[in-house]
Amino acid sequence: MRALVLLIAVGCSSARDRAPVAQVAPRDAAVAVALVEAPADARPKAPVKESPPVDTTTGASPTWTPGPSVVTDASVDGAALRERQRARLAADKRAVTILRGDDARTLGQKICEAVVPARPKDTPILLKPNLGGFDWFKDPKTHHGDDGVRGRITDPEFVRGVIACLRAKGFTTITIADGFTGKASDWDRLVRVSGYAAMAKDEGVRLVAMDDDGVFDAGDDAPGKPLGVRGMEKTRVPTLLVPQLYAQHLAHGMIISLPKIKTHRFSVFSLGIKAMQGTTMYSDASPAFHQKWRSHREIGAALELVKRGDPGARAAYVRSLELFAERMADVLEIEAPDVVLAEGAPAMNGDGFEKLLPVDEHVAIGGTNVIRVDRVGAEFLGLWDSDGLAKEIGHRTSPLLETAAKRFGIDLSKVEVVGDGASLLATKRPAHLIGMANFTVDDDAPAEAPHLHAAHVAIDEAPRGAGDDVWDRAEPLRFTTDWSGRDTGVATEVRALWSASALYLRWDVAGTGLHTDQSRPIDQERVDLYEEDCVELFVTPDAASPKKYFEIEVGPFGHWFDLAVDRSGAPGAKRADNDWSAGLAIATTQDAAARSAVIEYAITAPEIVGALRAGASLKIGLDRMEGRAPRRYLSAFPTRTPKPNFHVTEAFGDLRLDP
Repeated sequence: MRALVLLIAVGCSSARDRAPVAQVAPRDAAVAVALVEAPADARPKAPVKESPPVDTTTGASPTWTPGPSVVTDASVDGAALRERQRARLAADKRAVTILRGDDARTLGQKICEAVVPARPKDTPILLKPNLGGFDWFKDPKTHHGDDGVRGRITDPEFVRGVIACLRAKGFTTITIADGFTGKASDWDRLVRVSGYAAMAKDEGVRLVAMDDDGVFDAGDDAPGKPLGVRGMEKTRVPTLLVPQLYAQHLAHGMIISLPKIKTHRFSVFSLGIKAMQGTTMYSDASPAFHQKWRSHREIGAALELVKRGDPGARAAYVRSLELFAERMADVLEIEAPDVVLAEGAPAMNGDGFEKLLPVDEHVAIGGTNVIRVDRVGAEFLGLWDSDGLAKEIGHRTSPLLETAAKRFGIDLSKVEVVGDGASLLATKRPAHLIGMANFTVDDDAPAEAPHLHAAHVAIDEAPRGAGDDVWDRAEPLRFTTDWSGRDTGVATEVRALWSASALYLRWDVAGTGLHTDQSRPIDQERVDLYEEDCVELFVTPDAASPKKYFEIEVGPFGHWFDLAVDRSGAPGAKRADNDWSAGLAIATTQDAAARSAVIEYAITAPEIVGALRAGASLKIGLDRMEGRAPRRYLSAFPTRTPKPNFHVTEAFGDLRLDP
């Protein structure tokens, strides 16, 4: 079962259908963001003019004072913030509130009314929703109404309800902001697709990205300008920077975190602590807001071990998560929000990005201690004191929660919960987590593994012997012909398996030069991959529509491209639809010395999975592009066209599904 487990759990699907889980440092990122304050004896004696705060009137209150500013000389006093945040969170033992409701807007308003403390009316408010933690953009017309965004981020109607509550409390200066790693045009698209742009306009509230690229941070107050943090030398984030807008609210305002309640393929769940990742910047390279990946920089290497089936892969994954937890605790000491109002209308189980499993009950969870709110949210998701999680990663909840509680000295064994949703925790709730290191925690799953069936590719050639793992169940197809039918002597073997949830293929390619640009990311769709070394599958799920089929290209290092093709000539037909997603999970291995590679992937697209049934026969094409000079166009089912052309449906072979 080793190879099959790898296929199911790696989850390297379309970048437009998934958010990247790890990034690599840009090759040209050599210029550090030089905003960390110089030593005292090297500073200029003349006073430094600060950027104006979002609201210059902080007011006074007999019950609350903001204390001295932590923003001075264009940098942030990390030591003062750490002392303040530790003392506040350690002393805050207030109850956490769970409210039930029918719609996101009402829940946002009610949880705000129940939790947000009194402050002077002129206190500027920063609302920090989870905006950046989404798959990528999808076309709802081809993805069953899924735009790739909703369900992964905080519902804008929840935020609208919070704004209504704040205005009723008398607050007048409200800003919505989150950090984002994409281009300015992607941010514009995100706030439009998600509904945030329209909502903010309706409410007359400012909406900004806290990013420092000269576009996001334009304007008199430069919200994305990175400020250095003094006193971070002994932490795990010594190069941490804080967006100016966030720092100004730390100094003079109130920060309300509005995370989406959901499980998360890397961090176990995503709530208030994980939401701090959206605010991080690092001075290691420029632009600083593109350096967020440095918080979890070890995960890329861990996932490579997962892809190779290395026995130490799980331990490497857990260690990367533990290091991420330590860094986020460092960030929390500086940037802990004053209030957390978490939206679960509905909360989501699954992996947080590609696989979304809505929770039946619609809730909001709120409090003034982010660690205690996360503790209650974890219990709501079934991921507090979890036997299933402990079995998989050796932790009974997310290391983010464990590490933060230890760092701040907070006892999480008992947390008071109030509100009309408190009864939801009266009995232990089931967990449904899909992790990125080949594991799931599913408290309702049957003990028996899903049944796999063989799938045979029909060809007039006797199949060779099978391999030595799960692929033993599938007879290999071997071909050495090119598109013209000429024998090239360059061998390719293909095996196939199927289940009720996926079609699995394995390609063993020989005689390969591995001519693929490895500098290109594998977590983004690779247009024109066919110009380099790759294998190509065409599959026609509906025999009645032979001119409508899907094309899936995968390279020897995990690069991919998928699209839907319609050559029926029907009015309005889209000849090539690049927005279609195969829902790929990919694993590859390479042996440069042996000039060979193995490419395995699972296809979970409903258009294909829906055609998988015992005894069915699907028309397919199996092709391979290889080499530079000469360039070879290999095919199991030669099209025999004058020039290389694989889009000849009449030449497709058959994929026959065993019972």
